[in-house]
Amino acid sequence: MSDIMRPMAFDQLLNWILTEKKQSGTVFGEHHPYHADAKYNRTLFGRPLETPVGPAAGPHTQLTQNIVAAYYTGSRFFELKTVQVMDGAELSACVNKPCIKADDECYNCEWSTELYVSEAMEEYIKAWFLLKVLSKEFALGSMDGFQFNISVGYDLEGIKSEKIDRFLNTMQHAQGSAIFKECKSYLLEHVDLFAHVTKEDIEGISGDICNSVTISTLHGCPPQEIEKIAMYLITEKGFHTFIKCNPTLLGYEYARKTMDEMGYDYVAFGDFHFLDDLQYEDAVPMLTRLMKVCEERNLEFGVKITNTFPVDVKQKELPSEEMYMSGKSLYPLSISLAAKLAEEFDGKLRISYSGGADYHNIKGIVEAGIWPVTVATTLLKPGGYDRMTQIASLLQKEGDIFEKVNAEATSRLAEEAKTSPYHVKAVKPLPSRKMKKQVPLLDCFVAPCKEGCPIHQDIPAYLQLVKEEKYEEAMEVITEKNPLPFITGTICAHPCMGKCTRNFYEDPVHIRTMKLAAAKNGYDALFEKIQTPAITKEGKAAVVGGGPAGMAAAYFLRRAGMSVTLFEKTGSLGGVVRHVIPEFRIPAEAIDKDHALLEKMGVDICLHTEIDSVETLKKQGYTSVLLAVGAYEPGVLKLEAGETVNALEFLARFKETEGNIDIGKNVVVIGGGNTAMDTARAAKRAKGVEHAYLVYRRTKRYMPADEEELLLAVEDGVEFMELLSPVKLEDKRLFCDIMKLGDFDSSGRRSVIPTGEQKVIPADTVIAAVGEKVPSAFYEANGIRVNERGRAFVNEETLETSISGVYVIGDGLYGPATVVEGIRDGRKAAEAIIGAALCKETDIKIAETVVYERKGNLSDLHSDKEESGRCLSCSTICENCVEVCPNRANLSIRVPGMEKHQIIHVDYMCNECGNCRSFCPYDSAPYLDKFTLFADEKDMADSKNQGFAVLDREKIKCAVRFMGETLIWTKGEKTHIPEALLKLMEAVCTDYAYLLR
Repeated sequence: MSDIMRPMAFDQLLNWILTEKKQSGTVFGEHHPYHADAKYNRTLFGRPLETPVGPAAGPHTQLTQNIVAAYYTGSRFFELKTVQVMDGAELSACVNKPCIKADDECYNCEWSTELYVSEAMEEYIKAWFLLKVLSKEFALGSMDGFQFNISVGYDLEGIKSEKIDRFLNTMQHAQGSAIFKECKSYLLEHVDLFAHVTKEDIEGISGDICNSVTISTLHGCPPQEIEKIAMYLITEKGFHTFIKCNPTLLGYEYARKTMDEMGYDYVAFGDFHFLDDLQYEDAVPMLTRLMKVCEERNLEFGVKITNTFPVDVKQKELPSEEMYMSGKSLYPLSISLAAKLAEEFDGKLRISYSGGADYHNIKGIVEAGIWPVTVATTLLKPGGYDRMTQIASLLQKEGDIFEKVNAEATSRLAEEAKTSPYHVKAVKPLPSRKMKKQVPLLDCFVAPCKEGCPIHQDIPAYLQLVKEEKYEEAMEVITEKNPLPFITGTICAHPCMGKCTRNFYEDPVHIRTMKLAAAKNGYDALFEKIQTPAITKEGKAAVVGGGPAGMAAAYFLRRAGMSVTLFEKTGSLGGVVRHVIPEFRIPAEAIDKDHALLEKMGVDICLHTEIDSVETLKKQGYTSVLLAVGAYEPGVLKLEAGETVNALEFLARFKETEGNIDIGKNVVVIGGGNTAMDTARAAKRAKGVEHAYLVYRRTKRYMPADEEELLLAVEDGVEFMELLSPVKLEDKRLFCDIMKLGDFDSSGRRSVIPTGEQKVIPADTVIAAVGEKVPSAFYEANGIRVNERGRAFVNEETLETSISGVYVIGDGLYGPATVVEGIRDGRKAAEAIIGAALCKETDIKIAETVVYERKGNLSDLHSDKEESGRCLSCSTICENCVEVCPNRANLSIRVPGMEKHQIIHVDYMCNECGNCRSFCPYDSAPYLDKFTLFADEKDMADSKNQGFAVLDREKIKCAVRFMGETLIWTKGEKTHIPEALLKLMEAVCTDYAYLLR
């Protein structure tokens, strides 16, 4: 596959836009048109501007279709992608691909247009004409309501070159250029294509495209060179001028301290850029001089702050040595520089802003007098260009005339950024949002939350039912696969939420909370409805252990019609959840309600009954025995001196005594998992405890605990003692080796290295939360074979052991796991015993209009109903790869006879930026792995993608590559290619012919 983009001809672009709008109501896949109101107009550079926002010089202003998509959704200020002397193939060879990674804070290693300068100019002029006519045809605003801003670099010699000089002159006055004449002539000849655009409208389109420029200089460019470039563009070319200023002006110490305090300590950068770049003491007099020169010429002048901050590649983020950081981590630096310059110039220096601006902060930026604002990172995330509609609507304000930048307000923004939850880095690294599956060629829409759930809960279905306040129906969906709605609704580790696409917007849908809402509101009605199933299956089952896995297995078996007895050695069900997890995390009443569901289902529950012998159960007539005995062998932490207390034993005692235990004033918990967090929080609540310390050999970022549990421990006052490795306990003092973080390994985890120093912590009691072990001796005593780690050998598909009819499930299988994994095991073994699937799938169809309305809109948390409504219904429509592609190279199309939309990849529009890889829920890259439309056979030969090139659209004749074989297929011929792919190719030829070159 080639990474060279092929610009489309003007007629193809116009045909595409008008046909798609008529057929689907969208433009380049965008669903949210922004209709500007003149009462919100601003004035910039002597021209009207309907919104003060648009795409930054980058991937969203490189091709005509990108600019059109941005305009359609609300952009009105376009910072065109930077041009320079190096262009085309020469520049493309210097850009490593993939070149964008935007799944959290954003990184890129590209800088200028990858087109030839002449091609870039043509793209911008084609876009100029299209925006003019579309503004009127689709009632999007005034034909003069938007502005193009040239971005040019990187030195004066290059800017004065014939190539760039021609570009500048043409973009100022394009009337005489061939492309301008061609576009205008085509529109005049095809004015009948429009319902609202007239010949007079077309004749009136001005060739005076750009009257402003943003100067982008390379890092290390000396101040004298920057000033010469500015003087040239101001005095010789007459441009209103912005000069790009980078956060390096803040100084290395400020940038490093800010990044470290905000959790971006892993972002590596040296001080050399800070030393080589423009210095603040040189910038102020230079900017003062340039302001004066522009004022004398009645031109506007300002600075552009900035979407460029160079950092080192440390974790193989991109295939380069250095990359540019942007997005949420750049915002605190960029807005701090804006604040510094606003104060320096008493607000009189105009500021054009970019650098982490998004829905959450852009209103404050604009209200501080900083505009225009250009964005990139937010548009690279799911929702894509459609995010712009919400942003533009947020900035509607009558009579907003620039007077000065409010230095005080900007300073407040800078301070708020350093603690904002939208910009501070999460304590823990993001979990992988990928499923361990390859994306299929067809029908790839999937709910990542459901796939991430060990029991594949039908999450979108019950969220929709909660939204509709149909709680009983929601409980029916939940309990189809999950017999413990209260336990999981309260303490589930919710891996589903880690996969939620909303993570790329603001916050995941609070799925666990919505499950609990369904349980609280729908439990009674469901309970009354349950009818105890008749016994219809031969044999009977014994479940040993009343923890979550045992409860689940008993529930599923009994519901399936088998006689089931559940044996529990204590006086109540719930296992670790009941007897170990503190009451402040889950109340006993929640567990009781799940217990009651088992009784209503007809499970025979025998409490205070300990089972030692599987053989005895078999002799009693139990045909199946499920061992859910847990991992109860205590883990051991060996110190050079002193003894530790086992965490589970402590938690059990804490719960029995309601915290009335004597463990001293100073308690140390060793460990970094969820159990360690529970232990430390409980210790903090114990009678007489003044300090609860948590010791771990790495930092919080590398602790295995869920971030939620870790933050709760912080809130409770647990004192985290990071980078310490315990050595010995003597005289109520815990001696620890002080560690430091080493380099990143291939997995992105940092090693720890002893420093040779020690730290002493006061410790009346030391509790070790280092993991429990499976009961190997119990298994061996019952004749069950175990491996070298003491774990029972089981059939992975059925969990059956070496003894026929005996199964191991839950924590006793591989060691401590989550509640929902225990439910998974219980169901797996139950299905093996019954010999059939025991749960049905539930899929509620959401109207496409509803789904698309939610996409692109960021939302804060609200009521249960509104929270459930934040679900993006990915199983109905995903399209992440479509939304995040700046070039529109991934498309969603409708294929007759197929229920779901289908995704195709258009080769000639793709530059292999790789952004779609980050957001595809599969472990795949759509630009490589989806069925690809090629412009011709040559392009197909240059690629390894499966796909097709249309040879004759009338006959529907295609060259096709499928499963490594290339062949020619014509409609009506027999072929081994799947019928669905044939339908897809036919649909492209008949319904999407505008894609064909």
